[in-house]
Amino acid sequence: MSILITGGAGYIGSHTVRYLQEAGEKVIVVDNLQSGHREAIQTDAFYPVDLRDEMGLAAVFQENEIEGVIHFAANSLVGVSMKEPYEYYHNNVYGTLCLLKAMRDHAVSHIVFSSTAATYGEPERVPILEDDKTEPTNPYGETKLAMEKMMRWFKEAYGISYTALRYFNAAGAHESGEIGEHHHPETHLIPLILQVPLGQRPHISVFGDDYPTPDHTAVRDYIHVMDLAEAHYLALKNMQKTKESHVFNLGNGSGFSVLEVIRAAREVTGHSIPAVMEERRAGDPAQLIASADKARSVLGWEPKRPDIQTILTDAWRWHSKHPRGYR
Repeated sequence: MSILITGGAGYIGSHTVRYLQEAGEKVIVVDNLQSGHREAIQTDAFYPVDLRDEMGLAAVFQENEIEGVIHFAANSLVGVSMKEPYEYYHNNVYGTLCLLKAMRDHAVSHIVFSSTAATYGEPERVPILEDDKTEPTNPYGETKLAMEKMMRWFKEAYGISYTALRYFNAAGAHESGEIGEHHHPETHLIPLILQVPLGQRPHISVFGDDYPTPDHTAVRDYIHVMDLAEAHYLALKNMQKTKESHVFNLGNGSGFSVLEVIRAAREVTGHSIPAVMEERRAGDPAQLIASADKARSVLGWEPKRPDIQTILTDAWRWHSKHPRGYR
């Protein structure tokens, strides 16, 4: 029996593939390589299939004995979603509908879904709890919330158990330095910071230094990508055991400000990393921090790499070995 990972050639997907392989699981990867990298996964069980290709997806299920699905495949850039909502609904929502149909047709009854903290929108309180209101402020968050709701109805009608994992800022890399984060264009803070010691940008921009936080810069909850990978595996095992469906936040429960991350990066890289203050970006909340108490209680999950130094050290190992990523 195998575990199917959609979007398995992407950043978090590829690290989850590696985690499951190290755990002795048989893994099948589906990825259309729109933003993923074939070099990021070491498996022959790879299908370059778009989820919206219903015949191609059905063939994957027909050719393999699949016991569960971990679903990462989606477009995920907030800014692009504001300009191209059609593409985000078509890829994220319709693609997930096709996946759930294939699962229903082939009697696969467990799916772990990579959701997002963007489903909450502007938080009413910090840390955010799973039962807080969900009012996304962009099409990306709306599509992820729609996917969660779709799964709930498939559970009611067809008995397909689901677990939606809402997490914040994934960061870091596999400790080997063989795989890591490579987006184009890059929008995440840590790889942008590390482009400075790599000589790929002269400084890092800090957007806003007037927030109601201790050092007046925005605070975010960073979580190591391998801790995320473990959570997806534990969620699948929990569903196989209990048949229950859940929504979980994943995070460290504490945040790091932009300036704290920059200071830690200076220590890890030994580079001065100049920072330039810019005006706030519209819609950036002061703090986004998750409460992961439910995941700890139900899944027995505990982040093993919660400190920002470890996250940055692993990220720097990857970026310094692969300054151009997978190119």
